[in-house]
Amino acid sequence: MTKKHVALLFGGNSSEHDVSKRSAQNFYDAIKATGKYEITVFAIAQNGYFLDPESSNRVLALEDEQPIVDAYMAKIDTTDPLARISALSEGGDFDIFFPVVHGNLGEDGTLQGLFKLLNKPYVGAPLRGHAVSFDKAMTKELLTVNGIRNTKYVVLDPKTAKEWTWEKVVAALGDIVFVKAANQGSSVGISRAKNAVEFEAALSDSFQYDYKVLVEQAVKGSRELEVGVIGNEEPIVSEIGAHTLPNQGSGDAWYDYNNKFVDNSDVLFEIPAKLPESVTNEVKDMAIQAYKVLNLRGEARMDFLLDENNVSYLGEPNTLPGFTNMSLFKRLWDYSDIDNVKLVDMLITYGFAEFEKNAQLSYQFVTLGEEKIGKFN
Repeated sequence: MTKKHVALLFGGNSSEHDVSKRSAQNFYDAIKATGKYEITVFAIAQNGYFLDPESSNRVLALEDEQPIVDAYMAKIDTTDPLARISALSEGGDFDIFFPVVHGNLGEDGTLQGLFKLLNKPYVGAPLRGHAVSFDKAMTKELLTVNGIRNTKYVVLDPKTAKEWTWEKVVAALGDIVFVKAANQGSSVGISRAKNAVEFEAALSDSFQYDYKVLVEQAVKGSRELEVGVIGNEEPIVSEIGAHTLPNQGSGDAWYDYNNKFVDNSDVLFEIPAKLPESVTNEVKDMAIQAYKVLNLRGEARMDFLLDENNVSYLGEPNTLPGFTNMSLFKRLWDYSDIDNVKLVDMLITYGFAEFEKNAQLSYQFVTLGEEKIGKFN
């Protein structure tokens, strides 16, 4: 039987570029281990250009990237309006795209729009699911409307931010808040503030990354929970994972970018999380409900906060979760009896199934006849 051809995309122009490389290595190894697929890799450089497969393999192997990018840019015609994606033509035909591009491009719906234009199956959520979930403010609005518990928040832009003094923030949200760029991921553009000076600094930082900023009530005495979700119309959930930092219970520590991707030696992990059965059931139910409300497919990670009274709050979804050796999403499925090889095979299968389902939709239109315009008084 002819092997299906998978195009594995990684890199991108976001702050998570290097994280994407590490995730892609693990996905590549798992896809290869199935023995069922031919794989071609495409790195997306930080300048937004797709690299050819030979160059991309070198980037995936963690060679020094900049000389590789420079050499590729020197041999292409950058005046060609399609130059940024022209490398895709060098890999032959593909049966399915497997994006591993965290942050911008991969999680905001941009690549999914390209896949749809190319009329090709792909792994993961559709454009709408990615775009809505990537916007933290829109996500919280949808969660709130659908009765899925999340923390209190306000949304600010550069103009309305001037109206929100620290005193007004404390009155609305409490004396510890998190300030987040609405369209960023993995703790980039996120700060914790507990006084006016820190709040102003946090706003300045977040507005570097987006013109819309979320100010969110902190959950005191919290543990952070993560649960993986995979599937299409009938998703399944993984075991719940918990992680805690020293002093996190007092609100003085939080799970930031460094803890996630650089050094998590001080983080205490617990899989499965030791929780009351009622909390376990509620978190899993909330994860599935949010997955469906946000129109997600394929894979996602749902992040929760648990307060000192065991009340759970859905923090945010991640529609293309990290798959590095340090990523909890990867470990959650190991503990759920779905190893990496089985997981990627399931994700690819979900991608094909979603494409085939959507192919049944009708896009017929009615041909317009002669225009007959009404009378205007």
